[in-house]
This record gives sequence, C-alpha cells and structure tokens, in this order.
Amino acid sequence: MSPSEGPNKVRLVFLGAAGVGKSALIRRFLHDHFEHKYTRTVEELHVLEYDTAGSGKMRLEILDTSGSYSFPAMRELSIRHSDAFALVYAVDDPGSLEEVRRLRDEILELRGGKSAPITVVGSKADLTDTEGRVLQAADVMATVEGEWEANFVEASARTGGNTVGVFGALLQQVNLPPRLNPAAWKRRDTVPRPAVKRRPPLKKNNSCILS
Repeated sequence: MSPSEGPNKVRLVFLGAAGVGKSALIRRFLHDHFEHKYTRTVEELHVLEYDTAGSGKMRLEILDTSGSYSFPAMRELSIRHSDAFALVYAVDDPGSLEEVRRLRDEILELRGGKSAPITVVGSKADLTDTEGRVLQAADVMATVEGEWEANFVEASARTGGNTVGVFGALLQQVNLPPRLNPAAWKRRDTVPRPAVKRRPPLKKNNSCILS
C-alpha cells in the first residue's frame, strides 16, 4: 500500500546536496524554463492533477527539498511519507554523489525494508569533460543498477535534455503512465513549506542517459 494518503495521490520527493539542480530540473519539467541565478530552496511542494483512464483524478505531488538538511525532522517526514525518490547529484561534483549514497542508506533505514523506489539522477548532463564533468555515466550506472538495483537517469535542466525522462522513470516506479504530458495537467498550487524546529531489495526499472 502506498505511503501517501489515499489511493489517488502520489508524492515524488527530490533529495540531494545543495546546488545540484533539483529545483532547476523540476522547474524545467513543469514550466520549460531555466533560471540561471541560484536560489536556495527550503522546501516547496508542487501539486498537479490529471485524469487517468478508469481511475478518475490523480493528484501528483512533487516535493522539492533543501540541500542543506538544516531540518532533520522535515527530511525524515518526507522520506517516510513519499512514494518514490529522485536522488540528484551533479556530474561535476563527486561529493554530491557521495551524498546520494548516504541518502539512499537513510531511506532504506527509515523505510525499514519497505518498498523504496529510487531513481538516481545525474544533473548537469550537458557538461563535457573540458567543462568540468568528472563523473561518467557508465561508472555511476554500474553502481546504481548493478549494486543498488535502482533506476539511473542523466538530464540537463539548462538545455532541457531528458528532464521528461526523469519524471517518466519516477512515474513508472509508482505504476503510472511514464509518458504523461505535463501540459495536460492542471497545476493547483506551488506551496512553500514552512520550516520546522529541530526535534530531540528493490525492483530494477529502465534507465536512461542523455546522449
């Protein structure tokens, strides 16, 4: 049974280090727009609705989280009550991939062996080796698919390359049509989430690389 409330609601959560491009990927997918200026995200919830054949209306929630992890209670709540996870790293930042590894371990621990559909996303995929890329898709894929049995996708928010593939992989993991057109969705709201005070085996799916 889905961790989110109700049979017609699905929540996708984006996690990763600060500055890897989580918000940029979401913005490119929803609005086909790329903002060059970096703005720190605390937590933001995007809510969309669309009709599914034979199942009525579906509510899709996309939770964009902070990379600073200043609020561990908020992060833990997000992990416990989401249906699928996009763990985002930047191809020019090896440390961000290590953070993805740590986040995966935290998800598995908090979910206590329950289903945890994970898609690892290599952001800034348009970068070449001369432009700063240090993490190669084949190397990361070998770990993600071979050892973690998770999805692997590379995408670029700057060019828009394969951002649809990121969401297609996530939707496929929660048994929704992976080729839904975001233009057909009705966006209900984009809600900044308030800060909170501090308080004392997986199935393998399709992977996709931006070429």
